[in-house]
Amino acid sequence: MTQQTSLLAKPSSDAATSTDAATPAKSHYAVLDGLRGVASLMVVVFHLFEAYAGGSPQRQIINHGYLAVDFFFLLSGFVVAYAYDDRWAAGMSPWGFYKRRLVRLQPMIVMGSLIGAALVAFQHFSIFPKLEAASALQIVAVMLLGCLMIPLTPSAEIRGWTEIYPLNGPAWSLFYEYVANILYATGLRKLSNRVLGVLVGLAALALVHLLVLGPRGDVIGGWALDASGVRIGLTRVLFPFLAGVLLMRLGRRIKVGGAFAVCSLLLVAALALPRFGGTERLWVNGLYEALCVIVLFPLIVLIGAGEKDADGPSVRIARFFGDLSYPLYITHYPLIYIYTGWVVDKKVPPAQGALVGAGVFVAAVTIAYACLKFYDEPARRWLGGKLLAGPRLRTPN
Repeated sequence: MTQQTSLLAKPSSDAATSTDAATPAKSHYAVLDGLRGVASLMVVVFHLFEAYAGGSPQRQIINHGYLAVDFFFLLSGFVVAYAYDDRWAAGMSPWGFYKRRLVRLQPMIVMGSLIGAALVAFQHFSIFPKLEAASALQIVAVMLLGCLMIPLTPSAEIRGWTEIYPLNGPAWSLFYEYVANILYATGLRKLSNRVLGVLVGLAALALVHLLVLGPRGDVIGGWALDASGVRIGLTRVLFPFLAGVLLMRLGRRIKVGGAFAVCSLLLVAALALPRFGGTERLWVNGLYEALCVIVLFPLIVLIGAGEKDADGPSVRIARFFGDLSYPLYITHYPLIYIYTGWVVDKKVPPAQGALVGAGVFVAAVTIAYACLKFYDEPARRWLGGKLLAGPRLRTPN
């Protein structure tokens, strides 16, 4: 794969933090960025409908929306390998890599924790059994630990949902994103494609075992710091991240007209289909999810990476939602806590809940966009200037 034939024209967001003007920045795959945005929007809708599911996966509308996280992990592996594989030979150290990832990810992790703490006073509902007893000092401590990505054990969390980041639940996936990044920097980057392929195969078997032979028939979980939660979290991240790295290195692409529209439809359909197999045959749903993560999602990435046309409204839309995706994902859930508690405690009818839910959706997108423009982009530029400057870091970011 050559840069000239496979890349779109927009500089990468990591490159925006570069202080080395002598090295040209790599471009983004705009379609893949847009798909990240589509997946983030589906996550918000999934969480809004979850308020009416009563804790039952069978009743959930947008039933497989949680698979968006597994799609994010696949995109992450692909993008990390594309952005950094060729920099190690140029002298980039593991610490240089870690600094780049911190610049990219950490500002919004901090913002998500701050928003979570700011809104916790509005979340005193019966579905959060431990929150009423949490003191202001505990909330501040949990907020600071969340800003530093230090996970909490089930006994230490303050909500009662066993979340490692109880002020902003979705941050659990960023914990495993960092785990995957550390594994990449300390060893995975050195592996041949053959060895990496073996690891991908083993990770796929572990995922199938969890899904088809496991007790749930789905990949839901990963946010608890206990044996089951850690197993689910590691299983969810390892296959897609490793597969994303391998897909990028193999260089195979599928060229389809209107790639963004085609991929978006495939992704939305996969996330929105109802649960399969009912309560008696959980393995059927597990098999469906395994096919999504192991077969369909890589296919979508191959199609998205094959789009070479950098012009047109679809690419501009893709870029907009790509920029919005991470802030939206990492800031929307404090609003969901409030909405879900309100729906459950007040027994809000669906028609009224849908109207308020639409307002929550708009509010989530608005907050994410404001965070992107007034905080995230300026913070990354500032941090990039402070942490990535100097003659030792001469490769693009």
